[in-house]
Amino acid sequence: MIDTPRARLAQGLALAIPALLLGGAYISQYGFDLYPCEMCWWQRWPHFAALGLALLSTVIEPRKLWVALAALAIIASGAIGGFHAGVEYGWWEGITGCATTAVADGADALDAILNAPMIRCDTAPWDLFGISLAGWNFLISVGAGLTILALLMKRA
Repeated sequence: MIDTPRARLAQGLALAIPALLLGGAYISQYGFDLYPCEMCWWQRWPHFAALGLALLSTVIEPRKLWVALAALAIIASGAIGGFHAGVEYGWWEGITGCATTAVADGADALDAILNAPMIRCDTAPWDLFGISLAGWNFLISVGAGLTILALLMKRA
């Protein structure tokens, strides 16, 4: 049972962090045309898993276990984001052939494919203070995941 204030905070963070980061990803994609590359998608999958695990923690025992697993999934997304940021900054090589095309919904499929821009994994389409979206995912996800785990480990 989630019975301490720290454990409840950990559970709340495990629900909020992936929801907010996924929300931001979809807003940037559909609101600002920042289409995801393949590695961007890789970062989303652990957040979906974390959200599901955190939701399980609200109904199934042992609740702290589900929150801890959600925290590990959040950290996994951050680790992928750190690798992706390193590729964007040119610190190391990425996965060969890592690119995807943006598809226009509702248009002719062939025209959408032929006219879609190529989204490369080694180019940051946007940054804030010199940190790309993948870099921000690394910083936020690893920090939040470790915070959640620390909150779960403390007594009282």
